[in-house]
Amino acid sequence: MDDSTPPGSPPPEGAVLQRRATDQKFKLSVQGGTVQDVEGRHSEPLNRGDNGRRVVEFTTPRAKLIDEANAAIRDDLAGYPRALAAYDALRGDPEALACWDMANYVTMRKLGYNDHGRVHAFITGAASMAITQLLLDAGVKPDIIESGVGDPDDVYLTVILGTMLHDIGNQIHRVGHEAHGVALALPVLDRIMGPLYSDPFKRTKVRSFILGAINCHDLNPPPLTLEAGITAVADGTDITKGRGRKAFSLGSVDIHSISALAVDEVVIEKGSRMPVLINVTMNNSGGIFQVEEILAPKVIRTPMRRFVELRASTRPQGDEQILSRVRLDGDHFVMDLEGGEQVEVEVKDTQKRAQDAIVAQLGVPSDSR
Repeated sequence: MDDSTPPGSPPPEGAVLQRRATDQKFKLSVQGGTVQDVEGRHSEPLNRGDNGRRVVEFTTPRAKLIDEANAAIRDDLAGYPRALAAYDALRGDPEALACWDMANYVTMRKLGYNDHGRVHAFITGAASMAITQLLLDAGVKPDIIESGVGDPDDVYLTVILGTMLHDIGNQIHRVGHEAHGVALALPVLDRIMGPLYSDPFKRTKVRSFILGAINCHDLNPPPLTLEAGITAVADGTDITKGRGRKAFSLGSVDIHSISALAVDEVVIEKGSRMPVLINVTMNNSGGIFQVEEILAPKVIRTPMRRFVELRASTRPQGDEQILSRVRLDGDHFVMDLEGGEQVEVEVKDTQKRAQDAIVAQLGVPSDSR
């Protein structure tokens, strides 16, 4: 259940999380590792699943990623003492550490899902800090500031705590994990925030933003605050194949298994049209499934929609090229095909379609609240 690896272990697949002094604020890169050469790296016979199919595991240097994410987060929080103190308290909190490990146990061991433990918490935490900094640098006022509840220090504290605790509810069950996470986060937040906020009135108000981020990170329901939107989008950026810290069945190659190995790199940087640009690089066009199903809805259905530009492209040396670039425009993907044509397709947001169907069945106007 422990997400750590020996400190001296070499980084298996060159996974790296970087921050630079340029407009690029965050980079999660996992080079190599196609289905073929993942299989070829095993010097011993591949494990067999219960159904006899070959199973391999794509691993990443977990301790290295946590160390790099920690350094990036601390760098971003250097000028915000309250947020930095909260972060340091969180990363050393025994209850939080146990929550991350048990969330990982349930999602990976019992359900066969991707990593939802410590590594995911730290990576998304680093991504959320990059997004927050870009928004504030562009003059965007998150809800904590807009409402008069707090200042940028409170914004950073809210986003880092909400993002790093967003998935702990998985330790109870995946179903309803958002609400479970709110309940489980309360004692952790009270223990961390108590010494930092002498005024219980303000502490309770700031805590409400954190709980909202945890409750809405999976768009069920959609976030209402910008802080919650940052958490949701940061969560959606952890889609590289490095997150496949689980076994993949090679005997059943489908869009899920291919797309899980198809994203090499996610970069968060300053945009030209909007404050935040998220660039996704794929080694196979099947990775568009990850972008369409996981990341794009978290941009479209949150207050972040007005501030994020999303692009996805395949590497030139990748598979046989079908499309060269995809960008999000409103609720449509605009695809640039290799032949020069341009195609627009609506994002298939399954949660929103289900919600619209229920509303239609009830006969309630779609704009009712």
